[in-house]
Amino acid sequence: MFVIAIDGPSGSGKSTVAKAVATRLGLAYLDTGAMYRAVAFAAMRRGIDPEDRDTVAELARQIDLKVEDQVLVDGADATIEIRSPEVTRAVSIVAANPEVRVELVTRQREWAEAHGGGVVEGRDIGSVVFPAAALKVYLTAADGERANRRSKEMLDLNYDQVAADMARRDHIDSTRAASPLSVAKDAIRLDTTGRPIEEIIDDVLDLAAQAAQATRAARAGGADDTNPEV
Repeated sequence: MFVIAIDGPSGSGKSTVAKAVATRLGLAYLDTGAMYRAVAFAAMRRGIDPEDRDTVAELARQIDLKVEDQVLVDGADATIEIRSPEVTRAVSIVAANPEVRVELVTRQREWAEAHGGGVVEGRDIGSVVFPAAALKVYLTAADGERANRRSKEMLDLNYDQVAADMARRDHIDSTRAASPLSVAKDAIRLDTTGRPIEEIIDDVLDLAAQAAQATRAARAGGADDTNPEV
């Protein structure tokens, strides 16, 4: 199983890069952030306080969740709704819930098994979900550029609001006890500040080619091919 893990904070370019890499390599693509957003959306729709850890965790275990071109929550299309400012503000609270993370990490690994690997993006993919991924990339960018990119996507919020929300989420995600946002020790860090997105995509494609060659060489040399994270 060949997994490419792409991590990084919001606005770093990871979604655009991950989707493009998956398309060009003919691999499946999974946005794990959409899964946490879907749980936050489901909780809010049911009137559940995102801070209610036990209830939200039970909800995460029960909901029918499909994340593909569309995000379906219990059969309903929530693709647009999970990107709302309200969900964006709640998602870090939900993502900091250890039991929610246990459930969604299990689903993420099952997805990879079912698809024979793929390009998986998130905040703890290389460090926690797939620690033996064939390639781990961590994308970052200057705070101002990240906020500028995100504010262009969220037209109902101004730059200052987006920057404040991002700073708040960065703090929560990097300091949470369960799977905090961090750079995996063997990840390749790419700064996307001021760089054309196509250039970043090409860099990741080059790295993926090297990783694939190394994986083939290891298998040819008799390496154990049973590890589900490679």
